[in-house]
Order: sequence, then structure tokens, then C-alpha cells
Amino acid sequence: MGKFQQEAKDLLQAVGGKDNISAVTHCATRMRFVLNDDSKADVKSIENIPAVKGTFTNAGQFQVIIGNDVPIFYNDFTAVSGVEGVSKEQVKAAGAKKQNKLQQAVAFLAEIFTPIIPAIIVGGLILGFRNILEQVGMPWLGQQVLDGVKVFDTDGNPVWNTITMVSPFWNGVNHFLWLPGEAIFHFLPVGITWSVTRKLGTTQILGIILGITLVSPQLLNAYGAASALATGEVPQWDFGFFQVNMIGYQAQVIPALLAGLALAHLEIFWRKRIPEVVSMIFVPFLSLIPALILAHTVLGPIGWTIGKAISSVVLAGLTGSFRWLFGAIFGTLYAPLVVTGLHHMSNAIDTQLIADAGGTMLWPMIALSNIAQGSAVLAYYFSHRNNEKEAQISLPAAISAYLGVTEPALFGVNLKYVYPFVAGIIGSGVAGLLSTTFGVTANAIGVGGLPGFLAIQSKSMLMFVVCMAVAIVVPMVLTFTFKKTGLFNKKD
Repeated sequence: MGKFQQEAKDLLQAVGGKDNISAVTHCATRMRFVLNDDSKADVKSIENIPAVKGTFTNAGQFQVIIGNDVPIFYNDFTAVSGVEGVSKEQVKAAGAKKQNKLQQAVAFLAEIFTPIIPAIIVGGLILGFRNILEQVGMPWLGQQVLDGVKVFDTDGNPVWNTITMVSPFWNGVNHFLWLPGEAIFHFLPVGITWSVTRKLGTTQILGIILGITLVSPQLLNAYGAASALATGEVPQWDFGFFQVNMIGYQAQVIPALLAGLALAHLEIFWRKRIPEVVSMIFVPFLSLIPALILAHTVLGPIGWTIGKAISSVVLAGLTGSFRWLFGAIFGTLYAPLVVTGLHHMSNAIDTQLIADAGGTMLWPMIALSNIAQGSAVLAYYFSHRNNEKEAQISLPAAISAYLGVTEPALFGVNLKYVYPFVAGIIGSGVAGLLSTTFGVTANAIGVGGLPGFLAIQSKSMLMFVVCMAVAIVVPMVLTFTFKKTGLFNKKD
């Protein structure tokens, strides 16, 4: 008899039986179901099963939190139910059918960026470290001297040497680290076009090649395009009766996304119409060349314009007279966006801000929101640490949120009891207000929790630590207060 055989039988009955299961798989800690009829799932009975630590529904999937024993539970469940498990990708596809068009579009965007995010995080850490090496003046390294004269700033304060100014070794390290730093950000379109073809099941090497043609050294670098356009010095392909600007799309998100979609859909189109015996010759050619032409004549310029417009609007909110209000609203609403799945759009906006402004003021608020939700569930844990089942759910959820993954905290505890969720969004709103008021900026997307300070620009580091303190203290105090007073308390 399996370790969880009885609990698996109980779960099978509580989700509505075998006939109500469209697909099932598991991840690191959860059973993931796509149910034919979600209303048949008896959530109260499921949560009373000893092995179950909570439930939630997200992205069309009904998810049951089991914990680290989920592989064993999953094996026992498939054995007693007779339901054959499928891959996570198949479950995602089945769940997507239950989503509306907006949810499907956001989920698609999320799956495009998910494989790229680890590289962007590494790039952010590299940029942060390089900033410390070359931009942070340190008094113990001595004052800068120019032509034999000590250097002072406009306020009369001494300007101190940086590490790269006094150490040949660290100066060499700083230059060397720009190799991967440049590769990650300047050549980001290659990753995006590859990821699009990967997601849509088309030829990935064509996606890589298309991405390379967007950032080729033959093209004018995107960072020099504005000045070249202003002076009329843009190189062109001359076709006699018309010309096409030879402009690259380094670090640009939307042009690469549109080009990748064009390539993938062209390949899908030609696969259906060209005989298989000659498809190896004609499908790649008729997909790549038209996609390349579209990318440099239509999609690239349109994508550039859209990206600039989005970036300008967000920057106006982040840097304008009412930036404090923007920060308060975004900080308050980010966790609800996570609940709906719409938060995935922020990755594209952050990446565009990094390309256009050299950093993002949006991402620090995302990290602060995650910290705030983690702090709220940590306070809940302290209030219920004598309840073994609640402690088993809440403590791992708090740790997960502090490391940037808030779904276990949100769906397992905070939304379930409401008052920790409210405490978290209030704390996040206050921290967001402070973050935008003082212009806290990140080099890139980082680990969206306590380790997030590693991605913050050196000039913003101290203020970000202050914001982190607010995101920890305010939600914890409010969670304890709401519990004691019964305010926003749903069923605790």
C-alpha cells in the first residue's frame, strides 16, 4: 500500500472523480489538475485531507499544495485513479483552453519571457557589480586627482576614487564582465525570437538566425539611432527606387517579438501547403526571408514605436510630479495582478525601460510587493505556529515569497484569510510610494524578493533597503493588528 493511497482516493473523490479530470501533473510542491467542471471540486473536503496544505486556482488549473512529498503522492494518485499523468506543458495547454483571450495572451507572453529571465537576472547582477567597481567612490581609496589638482563636486565635496581607478586587477575584471553583460542585453532579441519559435513549436535555429539579423554588426546600433536619424546619417540598403534604413534593434523587445511571431506563423503556414518531400528546402527559405524583410521594413519600426510609447508613458508615471501616487497605486495593485496572472506583462515593460532609460524603477516595486506578501504570511505563521498544519503551509510560503515566488503565499494563505493579503498590499503600497518618490532604480530584473537588492543601482541601494524595511514591518504589524481586531478577517 502506498504512503498516500487513502489520501489519494479521498482527493480523487473530492475533485469530482476520474471523469472530471481532463489532465493532471505535478510540479515541485503541487498537484496540478485541469478539471472539466471546477464546480464539482469540494475544496473544503480537499483541504481536510491530512496530506493537503491548501488549494488555489490559477491559469485554468486547480492546484493542490502537497509539499515536498508531491512526487510520491502523485504516483499513488495515478495508481488509484487510473488517470494517466501528462507533462506540465500539456496541462498548461489544457488549462489555457479555459482562459479568456486576454488571459491566453498574457500567459503566452509569460512563457516567452520565462526561459530568458535567468539570463536577465545574471545580467542585472553583473551590471550591479560593475557599478560598484566603476561608479562608487570610496573615501578609503583617496580623492580623485586630475592634472595634479584634487577633484571636488559642485557642492564642494571631495570626489573619491573608485575601485577601477586604483586597481588594475579589478579594472580588468570590470572590462571582462562587460562581455556577458553586453551579450545578455544588447543581444536580447536573439533570445526572444528563439523563445517564440520554441513556444510555437517551429524551427528554433531559424528564430536564432532571425534574432541575429536584428542585432548584426552590419546595422547601425540601436543606441546610436536617435542621433543618426536627427542628422540624417543613417546607413541604408539602396534598392534603386526605394531605400530601407539599416537600423539594429539591440535590447528591443517588441520588434523582436513581432518578428519572431511573423517567422513562426509563416513556417506554420508553409508547412501545411508545401509537400513534405521538398519542405526541408522551401519552408525555411519562404519563412525566414519574408520574416526578415517584414522585420526591417514594417514590424521593426512599428514595434520600436510601440515600445517607445509604452516606455514613455510608464516613465512619465515613474518620474512625473505624481510619481508618488503612481508608486502607491502600482505597489498596491501588483499582488492583485499576480492573482489574475496579468503581472507577466511587467517583464516586457521592465526590459523596454532598461533599454530606453538604462534601468527600471518599476521592478524594485515588484520586489517590494513580493517582500510585503511574504512578511504578511510570516506574521500569520507566528500567529499560528502552534497549529502544525497551518505552520507547514505558511512558513514555506513566506520563504518562497521572500525569494520571489508569491503564489504559495497568496493562494495558500493570504487570499484564503484575506487580512494578510490586505496587510501585504497596504505595506507594498507604502513601500512603492517611497520607492518612486526617491527614484529607486534597478539595473535589470533580479530575484524579486530579499535578494533583489543585488540588482539595484548603487546610488539607490540605501533607499531600497529602507523600502525593504517598510515592506517587512508594515505588513507584519498590520497582520497582527487585523487578526487581533478581526478587521478583514474572513475565516481565521
